[in-house]
Amino acid sequence: QVQLVESGGGLVQPGGSLRLSCAASGRIFSINEMGWYRQAPGKQRELVATIPSGGSTNYADSVKGRFTISRDNAKNTVTLQMNSLKPEDTAVYYCNADISHYSDYDVYYEYWGQGTQVTVSS
Repeated sequence: QVQLVESGGGLVQPGGSLRLSCAASGRIFSINEMGWYRQAPGKQRELVATIPSGGSTNYADSVKGRFTISRDNAKNTVTLQMNSLKPEDTAVYYCNADISHYSDYDVYYEYWGQGTQVTVSS
């Protein structure tokens, strides 16, 4: 019923920038929190940044000052601007959103995108 589709991953040199985008589509009544998570090889998935429908953003300490999360509520999209990338930022990045449907608009379900690879290497 709902799809989250990410784009924008790739290979970048240390110090470079990438911009990840995620678009939600389908039977959507409203979207509460949206966010980005990442999972490096051999590690657990971890929070990168989240942004509620209204209010302040939240960042992992490791990305504060380098990454910026934003969203467009009219387009149901969330974006992660990543600057000053480091090799330790290498991971698969996943989009996440809490979405309600017209059939039960006061219940929010968690959805995940398929992931996009970000590799930071010289």
